[in-house]
Formats: sequence, C-alpha cells, structure tokens
Amino acid sequence: MDAQDNNFNRFLVIWLGQLMSAVGSGLTAFALGVFVFQKTQSATSFSLIILFSFLPSFFLLPFGGVLADRFDRKKMMIIGDLGAITGLVFILLVMLSGSIELWHIYIGVALSSIFAAIQIPAYKATVTDLVSEELYSRASGLIQLAGSAQYLISPIVAGFLISFFDIKLVLIIDIITFLIAVTAVVIIKKQDIVPQKHEKQEFFHDMADSFRYLLSQKGVLWLVLLTSMVCFYIGLLQSLFSPMMLTLTNSKTLGIALSISATGMLVSSLFIGILGIKKSMVFILSWSLALAGLFYALMGLFTAVALIIVFCFLFFSTLPFVNTSLEVLIRSNVENAKQGRIWSMVYAISQVGYILAFGSAGFLADHLFNPLFYSGGSLSQTVGQIIGTGPGRGIGFLFVISGLLVSILALIIGRVKKIKALELSIVG
Repeated sequence: MDAQDNNFNRFLVIWLGQLMSAVGSGLTAFALGVFVFQKTQSATSFSLIILFSFLPSFFLLPFGGVLADRFDRKKMMIIGDLGAITGLVFILLVMLSGSIELWHIYIGVALSSIFAAIQIPAYKATVTDLVSEELYSRASGLIQLAGSAQYLISPIVAGFLISFFDIKLVLIIDIITFLIAVTAVVIIKKQDIVPQKHEKQEFFHDMADSFRYLLSQKGVLWLVLLTSMVCFYIGLLQSLFSPMMLTLTNSKTLGIALSISATGMLVSSLFIGILGIKKSMVFILSWSLALAGLFYALMGLFTAVALIIVFCFLFFSTLPFVNTSLEVLIRSNVENAKQGRIWSMVYAISQVGYILAFGSAGFLADHLFNPLFYSGGSLSQTVGQIIGTGPGRGIGFLFVISGLLVSILALIIGRVKKIKALELSIVG
C-alpha cells in the first residue's frame, strides 16, 4: 500500500467519526426544533435556535482558522468536538431539573457553536493534509455524504425517538456520537510519526495576512461573495421548511419526509464519492445551483406533501454537486499552509448570508408573508388561489421567490470571468 492510499485510509477513519457525529447533531437539531415549535407555534422561536447555533461560530471562525494553521490540526478537532459536548450537557441538565426555558436552549446551542469554530477549519485543513489533490473531489463527495446523513438518517430516527421516548435520550445519543468522533481522531493522531509543524507568527498578523491573501485571490473572493448571497436564500429554506411542513402534517411525517427527501443527497454524494468529478467545475456549480433554485421554488408552490417530498428530493440531489464543485475550486486555488485560516474566512463570509436569513426568517414568516395569505389577506384572492391560503402558505410564497432568485444568481456565477479562471488550477 503506497503513502497516498494509506493517507486516504486515515482520512476515512476521521470521516467515519464525523459521519457518526453528523447523525447525532442532526438528531438534536430536529428534536429541539420540533420541541420548540410545538410549544410556541412560532417560526421565530424555531429560527432563533438555528441563529444561535450559527452566530458564535460566525464571529469566531477566523480565529479558529488561524489556530488550525498555527497548532496541530487534529488536536484542534479533538478540542472542538469535546467542547461542543458542553452545550448538550447544559441543555440536558436543565431538562433533568424540570425547568427548561427557550433561553436555556439558545445558550446550549450557542456553547456548542463556539467550539464548532475550532473544529470546522481544523477538519477542512486536515483533509488537505491527508488527501492528494487528485482525490479532492472524492473526499469532498464523502464529506457531503456525511453531511447528508443528518438529513437522511437523523429526521426519521429523531421523529421516532421523540414520539416514543423523551427528548433527553436524543441529547445523550448526540453526546455519545461526539465521543466517537473524538476517538477516531485520537486513533489517527497516535499514528503520526512526526508532529505537525506550522508557521509561528503573531496571531493578528496571521489574521491580517489571511484577509490580504483572500483579497488577492479575486476569483475565490467573487465565488465566496456570490455564494454568501445564495446562502441567504438557502438559510430561509433551512429555517422555515419545518414550520411550513408542520402546518400541513405532524412531526413523524415531517421526519419521514426529510429522510426520504435526503436520499437525493445520498445518491449524489455516493456518485461523487465513488467516481469523482473530473472536469467543468464551474459549469457543474452553475447549473446544479440553478436546478436547486428551481426545485426550491416548486417546493413552495404546492400543498400536497407527496409533491413537496419529490421536489425536496430533487433539491437535495443537487447539493453535493454544488458543494463539491465549490470545495474543489477553492481548495485547488489556496496554498496548503493557509488552508485553515482561508477556510475559516470562506465559512465566515458565506455565513453572513445564513446569519441574515436566520435572523430575519421568523419575522418574514410570522409578520410579513403568512398574514398575506390568511383569510382577507392582501394576496389571499390572487396568488392564494394558486398556492393556497392559510397557515404556512406565506412561507410557500417566500420559497417560490427565493428559489427563482437562487437560479438567477447561479447563472451569474457561471458567467463571471474571474470565477471561470479558477478552473485552470484544477489537476485532472
């Protein structure tokens, strides 16, 4: 077995741990979201969970990226995963006391998010350490597969667990999966013969250098800025899909619907993980994102759960192609020594769109779009005759508008010359 195969096998061990952790995190995200929405019937309360799970890592990711380039990346992953457990333990202990409030949940998910800012860039940079450039797309496909598990496996399992057991069991399972992820990294770290060495500079000098480097990479910068705009609309979908569906069906059916829909992501991720993507990354990014926008819009157009599942399946099937092409284009155009800090910058900038979406989604749904489709609402006798009226239809209309705008942005991305030039750096 050559060194390349051995390193890829080491990546697979870490990836397997992250896969288990993703399933556990998906269980908690689904269970907490349903728990809060059923108690409050408020899209705002639901979306605030997602906001608090993103906001700390949004502010801290640039610092996490510098840490990933200055210190042992596997140690940073271990610290990040162990730290994320603290938020779960906090929520669990408060629930055991019998006095859980919404703010307790917000604090718990925020604590976990703080340590995600350490783990995420370290994990991204570790992939570059272990995987050769010609295997980037395969590794990225497998990473997307692990990410899809929280949509494919977690909702249906969580829907079952919270229907027959207490939500506290979900939190305990999530804690165990984090410990599995830590164990996988520890196993690989023990195999390191020579400790990782990273350039030592002043912390804020590294930060400033990262900004200058990203500004110098015009194609990467354009790609990330346009992606941030897309992330705003994807964030609206992530925040409001469950509240919309819970106006049409129950939590068990929602879990089943999400799991069935996410098989699209599984199929695409397996395809990429096995065969990879060899050419035309910008073309694949543009057109897969355009299709994602179309299916996004169609999800909001109908009230039949079966049709929503079909379009959600098609939407999920495009995401691995979008994410893989993005990762390969960025990874192939960034120096390895700067991977940690640049990935943290990429995450931070793209998450501006998510933060704006998570912060505004509840207000848009509860106070602007949904009232338009109530009885006597401004659009109830016009657009409402096409997409339906009543609770949740304003969210559907928001999805139609957002999906169409995503498709427009996708076509713009495919025409930007600086982005198209990134293709030249890809090997194979």
